[in-house]
Amino acid sequence: MNVMRTAMLLAFMTALFMGIGFLIGGKGGMMIALVIAAGMNLFSYWNSDKMVLSAYHAQEVDAQSAPEFYLMVQSLAANAGLPMPKVYIYDNPQPNAFATGRNPENAAVAASTGLLQSLTHDEVAGVMAHELAHVQNRDTLIMTITATLAGAISMLGNFAFLFGGNRGNNSNPFGFIGVIVAMVVAPFAAMLVQMAISRTREYSADRRGAEICGKPLALASALSKIAGTARQVPNYEAERNPATAHMFIINPLSGERMDNLFSTHPNTDNRIAALQQMAGEFRGDIGGGGSTGQSSAARPQRSARSVPNSGSDSRWGRSSNEPPKGPWS
Repeated sequence: MNVMRTAMLLAFMTALFMGIGFLIGGKGGMMIALVIAAGMNLFSYWNSDKMVLSAYHAQEVDAQSAPEFYLMVQSLAANAGLPMPKVYIYDNPQPNAFATGRNPENAAVAASTGLLQSLTHDEVAGVMAHELAHVQNRDTLIMTITATLAGAISMLGNFAFLFGGNRGNNSNPFGFIGVIVAMVVAPFAAMLVQMAISRTREYSADRRGAEICGKPLALASALSKIAGTARQVPNYEAERNPATAHMFIINPLSGERMDNLFSTHPNTDNRIAALQQMAGEFRGDIGGGGSTGQSSAARPQRSARSVPNSGSDSRWGRSSNEPPKGPWS
């Protein structure tokens, strides 16, 4: 089913790209757009993840450079029955995270320094479990390709404004009206596709992520903190690359409201409510035991194992006198 959805998405975005080409340059413009779209689809399949990671200046880390964070992701991936993804950290004060990659064998997860600095150990684990759920559901390929093509469609719309309205351009069958459509309607359609993709996938990733980490209330708490901070702390890389906004766990764009009709993400309060309901289901699964409903995952693909934590009261499971470990310190 995911393969079919990916194929349908690529077909729609390609048709949209060709339609813009036709509005700008007639049949010749449509054929040029087809060639460009085919090349971009192929390029996006192999390289869109690298482009997104590069756009946010993400740095790959390992067990030596970021031991606590890396081992956390490693344990969560084992809980989910996934291959170990590449792990990245990008320097940004806004707490957020995203996943990318064309399949689970070539996946990567990235967290901001702001996320690691402001959230507790369990909350970070919940966020990264959510991102691994996207990997497991194979959402990452669709999301990264959509980000690449949506950005290209927006650029083509700007190209239409610069060159499509030339009165001497007889190949444009619709004249200035066609240019207006290419400038406004096509990027808007691409945005609607992004919204549909993100909104329908975030709820399922929340639920599966809560199963992977075993603590739905920790993920709910993380969503609340991230959403509150994202409105106040700008992410300038995301502002320059708005086509990637749907890839993040919370919309990184300033001025956006999660309940906005045109938001790329579902309402955060609704997501939190769903997780709280799930915590209640966890309590029911274990006969009502426990005070928080944060039991081990109810239906993971493999038996859930705890995320490494020394058990101290500190945020990252270390004594208060022990310095933090990793590039976010």
